[in-house]
Amino acid sequence: MKGLRIGAWIALTKTEELLGVDDKLKGRKAMDRMLVVIFDNESKANEGKNALIQLENEGSIVVYAYAVVARNKDGTARVAQNADPRPIGTLVGTSLGILIGLLGGPAGAGLGAAAGIAAGAAADLSHSKIGEDFVEDLRQELLPEKFALVAEIDEDTTYPVDTRMEAIGGTVFRRALSEVKHKLSDEHTAAMKADRAQLKAEHAKADADRKEKLQEKINQLDTKIEARLEKAKEKRKAAEREAQAKAELLKAKAAVAKEKAAATKGKAAEA
Repeated sequence: MKGLRIGAWIALTKTEELLGVDDKLKGRKAMDRMLVVIFDNESKANEGKNALIQLENEGSIVVYAYAVVARNKDGTARVAQNADPRPIGTLVGTSLGILIGLLGGPAGAGLGAAAGIAAGAAADLSHSKIGEDFVEDLRQELLPEKFALVAEIDEDTTYPVDTRMEAIGGTVFRRALSEVKHKLSDEHTAAMKADRAQLKAEHAKADADRKEKLQEKINQLDTKIEARLEKAKEKRKAAEREAQAKAELLKAKAAVAKEKAAATKGKAAEA
């Protein structure tokens, strides 16, 4: 019953966080992470998947989505299992789907698309909220004929997952998902706007021939700036959809955990 109460607390806390509730009022909060556990064979990976689900049922973690990925002899990758009824990509945005695609190397775009992300997005690290170094480490460890349990989770501490996975023989990798602010992209946009302002200033003073050439450059910059702003808008919308999907999932988890806790308490009172 204690595990059910903890599970409900984690779900409610994370829901409030995603919906913008002030975290200063809370004593602790979970960490949103990408988890990858590499196993020598599919049987062990399946054990790891079951252990992950059990940890969630115990209230130790929250699992958003997961899949088991296999590395083929030729170095390509495939989704070996996806028993999770929550659809990858549509539920958690693109982070998990993109990572799955990236694990497949150059051929990963198709794999990522099969996992539920938009075509071509698998190679876009800027959407994944994880670093290139993390992906490269995983590629080096996920050798041919090995399997990886890939999941997006929330956890207060690494201890439950680490001890359970290591006991099965898994090698654990994790990376906190960054709050992507796209600072570099913003800097590029600002630089282009500065260039445009200078060209416009020159355009105002130029002769007719020069004005035409300057206007062409201004138009080109306008197109590029508009494209960047539209891309940033799409990323913000995707992040909002991801947060909303997670919040809805966590509300459902919290409700189920409360119902189970109440039922257990009722049975105990009757006894």
